[in-house]
Amino acid sequence: MEPVFLGAVTILALLEQAYFSLQVIYARRKYSVSPPSTTGPAEFNRVYRAQANCSEYFPLFITALWTSGIFFSEGVSSLCGLLYLYGRLQYFWGYASAAQGRLAPLYFCANVLWALIGCSALGVFLSFSKIYLDVDVRQTASAALGLH
Repeated sequence: MEPVFLGAVTILALLEQAYFSLQVIYARRKYSVSPPSTTGPAEFNRVYRAQANCSEYFPLFITALWTSGIFFSEGVSSLCGLLYLYGRLQYFWGYASAAQGRLAPLYFCANVLWALIGCSALGVFLSFSKIYLDVDVRQTASAALGLH
């Protein structure tokens, strides 16, 4: 099966990152902050930091999204990915408005990211057990719970 949903979420994530970068360009023009300067009025600084913070977490998000999607569940991972992207958008807009506006979306995104990391770890563990230890933990657990 092709990981179409993971690919779609990845494309949305790339578009979101592009949007954040464009917002920095617009803020540079609006507040007359020429490159390579990375500081200016507080309004510019918040937009710049929001974009930088989102970029810093992007590799963690993409890695967790794909690892979770391949080894755990594409559907669950894609849904978590959409929630994360929504949270990042709220984070960006909140931070651009006021520094305090970033906090609730930041905590939301952190929780979703930890869920993806947990699903990644569990999925890799289950696959490792099945391939290298010849123990199908999912099947064993289903049988033990009478869910077959």
